[in-house]
Amino acid sequence: MKTRKLPLFAVLCVALLGFWSCGPEEVSVDSVSIRPTSVELTVGSTYQLSAAVLPSDAPQELEWTSSRPAVATVNASGLVTAVALGECDITVFAGDKSDVCHVTVVDGDPTHPTDPTDPTDPTDPTDPTNPSVGGFDQNGASNAVFTVASGRTVKFSRGNLQYQASTGTWRFAEHQYDCIGADNANISSSYNGWIDLFGWGTSGWNSGANAYQPWSTSTTYSDYYPGGSYTNNLTGSYANADWGVYNAISNGGNQAGMWRTLTRDEWNYLLFTRNGSTVSGTVYARFAKATVGGVKGLIVFPDSFTLPTGITMDGINSAESGFSVNAYTTSEWSRLEGNGALFLPAAGRRYGTDVSLVGTYGYYWSSSYDNELRAWDVGFRSGDVYVGYYTRNSGQSVRLVRD
Repeated sequence: MKTRKLPLFAVLCVALLGFWSCGPEEVSVDSVSIRPTSVELTVGSTYQLSAAVLPSDAPQELEWTSSRPAVATVNASGLVTAVALGECDITVFAGDKSDVCHVTVVDGDPTHPTDPTDPTDPTDPTDPTNPSVGGFDQNGASNAVFTVASGRTVKFSRGNLQYQASTGTWRFAEHQYDCIGADNANISSSYNGWIDLFGWGTSGWNSGANAYQPWSTSTTYSDYYPGGSYTNNLTGSYANADWGVYNAISNGGNQAGMWRTLTRDEWNYLLFTRNGSTVSGTVYARFAKATVGGVKGLIVFPDSFTLPTGITMDGINSAESGFSVNAYTTSEWSRLEGNGALFLPAAGRRYGTDVSLVGTYGYYWSSSYDNELRAWDVGFRSGDVYVGYYTRNSGQSVRLVRD
């Protein structure tokens, strides 16, 4: 009996039909939510919007559009640029779902982003109790400003980011020189103390990374890929992997979307490119190392800064200096802080549950990836200040900013 052979094209069709019928179905987008839902800007200023797509395993591609580009434009990552006075809507699309942020461009100082549906919104830029030069406002943002790109300024948070797993609470450190240190070794999902060293992108948002919770201790660098890909930054479609975008900071306005992490390029501009004041004879003073109340760290000057009377400072813009070049009491630091100075403590780093280099090195994450192994950060120690990179599975400090 002869066996009948199917033509080759028929075999291919059967195989293709089998592939199509057996392949996994793509998860559809249920919703996309933009944060904040309204923002007021001044001409020339920028603001980074974020959007969350649910469910988290649905396609995360976003498309941003402006109803009136003559008033405000938006790029592919959700960065809004105010162009002229007026109002417009910025719409984000994910699949067939969308959400809108209303943008108002005004003269003068912009207000902080607000949600008009929330009568308890904490932002009040007219609060007369806020100091005008240094210190911090009622949301924990510095009154002094820092330029991080041409035409873009930010305000820094009052202290390093901290987290308590037992209550799920985020907060800023009470003082700029505070850091947790060795107690970060107690990190766990139920720890009732505080931690301040985090793996890259561990905001608690399930982006598709294996390690996304703030208590993650995995030492496998590929576990820290937002969306499962090492080429994703903590911006755009994956902005919620940024600690400040996704979380409400209890003493930082207590609303999600109020803060963010600087990019690599912004850190680099802040420390090595921007103009600034002349301090102790140094033009364009940007940073200096110091010890504050016994804590070693890096002072960063705001765009406009004057040394308080009776306080001196050396080693300005000198990466080669040691931490002992300047030493201040906490009382002296209060005066420097009152004039707008920022302090980043050398809080060390964590690998798994092993904490090291506290008081010797400072490592602060950026929102930018470097390669499949590393993400960009800022590092400093005695003899060096640099924008570099380190493995994503390293627990490092986070200092947030507001636009």
